Amino acid sequence: MPTFKLPLLAAALAIALPGAAFAQAAWPAAKPITLIVPYSAGGSVDFNARLVATKLGERLKQSVVIENVTGAGGAIGVAKAVNAAPDGYTLVAGPDSAIAIGKLINPAAFKFDPIKDLAPVGMLNTAPMVLVARPGLAVQNYADFVKLAKAAPGKYNYATSGVGTVLQLAMELLKEKSGIFVTHVPYRGGAQIATDVIGNQVDLAMLVSTSAIPHVNGNRLKALGVTGSKRLESLPNVPTFDEMPGLKGYSMVSWTGIFAPAATPAATVKRINEELNAVLKDPEVRAKLQEQGAVPGSGSAEELGKFVQGEYARNQKIVQAANIKE
Repeated sequence: MPTFKLPLLAAALAIALPGAAFAQAAWPAAKPITLIVPYSAGGSVDFNARLVATKLGERLKQSVVIENVTGAGGAIGVAKAVNAAPDGYTLVAGPDSAIAIGKLINPAAFKFDPIKDLAPVGMLNTAPMVLVARPGLAVQNYADFVKLAKAAPGKYNYATSGVGTVLQLAMELLKEKSGIFVTHVPYRGGAQIATDVIGNQVDLAMLVSTSAIPHVNGNRLKALGVTGSKRLESLPNVPTFDEMPGLKGYSMVSWTGIFAPAATPAATVKRINEELNAVLKDPEVRAKLQEQGAVPGSGSAEELGKFVQGEYARNQKIVQAANIKE
């Protein structure tokens, strides 16, 4: 099959195939589509990207290959996408930390501008976080903990999987709104955190929902609140922070979006967005994402762009207020 420039292909298809047939046309098979994952294989971002890549390839009738490009907190992988040819053959699964936080705390590593140098394609997934407490801490809810923390500023601590993660920012915003001082204990990755909190070595931890749910339901950890705007089906008795006095409007989620190089043609972005949304409606895909504690994404490229701008602006305020540095 001859290789077409994608804008011309889109125009030709629009003329030749009006209506629903447009979405079924094959992608020009000049080379495989590369979906960069800026982290190592085996994590949640990698799992979700591979899940979507398989189905996206089926819909485009084209191979979608995952490339794990690790280093510098995601900066190296995202930078590779930023510098790739804007031809529709390179995409990146961009997580919150690499897209809307990293440049704020480590500008030397994140030399690109995520707002200007990437074209939003579509939201892959979101996931709320859960604040959990060690079993030996004398609290039953978040209000109890606030009382303890205010009575002894600096006595208590909380763990996350690292400095500058959305987990840390979520807790720092919570601290600010609650008027408490709790010390951050950053870990290198999240595997050991639950074990240490269960063992009463750390007072609190902000965990992604998929990590927290089994331990909370197994009565090994106490859940104090959910960061999203809705309660989790798996933890129906755990309130959101938005429900609590003084915290109305609080909502933070972990998220991953699909992005392309900034100059990628609008017709190309629109086509991938349409197919991504179709993939995210697939019952099998939705079920597997939900097993990971993730909420399937949806919506237009423009909506993702506005969302990222809002996230970046809010995160900038949190980073400055908490003086977070790499």
